Amino acid sequence: MLPTREPFDGESLLSFLAARAIPGVEEVVRGTYRRTSPFGVVEMTPGPAGVSCHPPEAAERCRRLFDLDADPGAVAAVLGADPLLAPLVARRPGLRVPGGFDGFELAVRAIVGQQVSVAGARTVLGRMVAGHGEPLPGPDVGLTHLFPTPAALAAADPAAFPFPRTRARALIAVARLAAGGQLRLGALLDIPGIGPWTASYVAMRALGDRDAFLPGDVGIRNALAALGAEGADGERWRPWRSYAVMHLWRSLDG
Repeated sequence: MLPTREPFDGESLLSFLAARAIPGVEEVVRGTYRRTSPFGVVEMTPGPAGVSCHPPEAAERCRRLFDLDADPGAVAAVLGADPLLAPLVARRPGLRVPGGFDGFELAVRAIVGQQVSVAGARTVLGRMVAGHGEPLPGPDVGLTHLFPTPAALAAADPAAFPFPRTRARALIAVARLAAGGQLRLGALLDIPGIGPWTASYVAMRALGDRDAFLPGDVGIRNALAALGAEGADGERWRPWRSYAVMHLWRSLDG
């Protein structure tokens, strides 16, 4: 068991991951997140005070994915004192920011997810996995492929991707940087087709930035409008704006 500070809202983490699970690569089954990886099939099961992780080689990635190093008390001290967010914090104590199992994979997910629904991005990613991912030696029920490597996507034809050509070229540019060991957050914004939303999303989930904010995100705008705070910039939620993002997104689920 990998421990964490309580409270720990593992249920919300599983819900987030399940909604975005890439077909063939990830699944959530009976309270356990399962996925393919270089270590084999990884299984992570959250409990009240932490997460069981198998195999042990994936422990560090598990800690990042489930945000086990967070300090929920410090987050609640700031966000729970804000009149707008206080009811949301009380409803979801210990809400965490889902991290990224792999930085390159997270960058690809962010690019594919630009201006499309979660379900739409999931469908496109599933097609990319089927077309460019390495099949497992022996399929494990719903898990069939590894996520495509940077080299595999770097060699792809932009016309093969079912989204705008500019976005496809951006994805291939990121893949080439990653294949050459040169993928850095600062380099993302220099690529045509990648803007502040994508960079902030990658910073929040892949780099563990606890103060990232996504003011242009449709979900954030909808959540703020529902709370009667349309246009709020989140400055008063520093240095925990990433957690504010999660609370606002989660509020849309009721």
